[in-house]
Amino acid sequence: MVAVRVGTLLLLLWIVSLAVFALVLLIPGDPTTTLLGDNATPEQVAALRTALGLDDPVIVRYGRWLGGALQGDLGTSMLTSYPVTQAITDRIGITMSLVVSSLVVSVVAGLVIGVLAAVRQGGWFDRIALLGSSVGIAMPNFWLGLVLVTFLGADLGLFPTTGYVDLGADPVQWAHHLALPVLTLAAGGAAEVARQTRASVVDTLQLDFVRTLQAKGLSPLSVVGKHALRTALIPVVTVAGLQVSRLFGLSVLVEAVFALPGIGSLLVSSVFDRDIPMVQGTVLLATVVVVTVNLLVDLSYGWLNPKAALT
Repeated sequence: MVAVRVGTLLLLLWIVSLAVFALVLLIPGDPTTTLLGDNATPEQVAALRTALGLDDPVIVRYGRWLGGALQGDLGTSMLTSYPVTQAITDRIGITMSLVVSSLVVSVVAGLVIGVLAAVRQGGWFDRIALLGSSVGIAMPNFWLGLVLVTFLGADLGLFPTTGYVDLGADPVQWAHHLALPVLTLAAGGAAEVARQTRASVVDTLQLDFVRTLQAKGLSPLSVVGKHALRTALIPVVTVAGLQVSRLFGLSVLVEAVFALPGIGSLLVSSVFDRDIPMVQGTVLLATVVVVTVNLLVDLSYGWLNPKAALT
């Protein structure tokens, strides 16, 4: 079954590569106009299109791009002639720090809140958790980011509002600079994980084996932590896996709010500059990461529930 899922993954990546290549071609405008300006002569435009390979048939251009991508070569920037792979490598650490940290915070916070709410179902903590999760899911991330920048950053001066410090250079400053962006990005994910965890744990607590453990006098937290949580984690893991694509998408906004020079800001500037190779490379990278995470989520079902590995 693993081989089937890997094969499906490869097929999906090929379809995505077609979609990425085709969608970029549909962007209105001509990249040569961006490079040469509106006053360029037809001869200059024709010469540049030939140099960039834009006059070649679409299938030839796609084959050339895909062949390079399979070898790790995503082409060069139309504006700077800088290798796309190197440009992504220079910025991927910032985006991955933001996304991974936000994912860890959202999953840990969501699990803790969801489990405690389920154990105390109907109590005051449960009601506050349900209300908070509803607010967290509905709240726009960019708005939350602006609020945090205004109050915790500008007004109180507790956290820096812009910039990034490399983890290897100063771990403390790295965490200090990422605190507000991570909180902004993780809030909605934590709310979704908390709601799903609560619902899943509540359903699991109604199963016969859990009732037997409760009848033996085990405490609710012991029953959940040692026995019920593993069964309840399957839908939670699914939600956590879906958070990866959400976090990558929202990182574009968060990087803009906090002026982080990551992949999101690179993608936005490349779209405006009509830098086609850079757009294709960044979108393809994000897609590969998301699809790979989804495969890992599928494989984790076999550990959480061996029966799931057979379906």
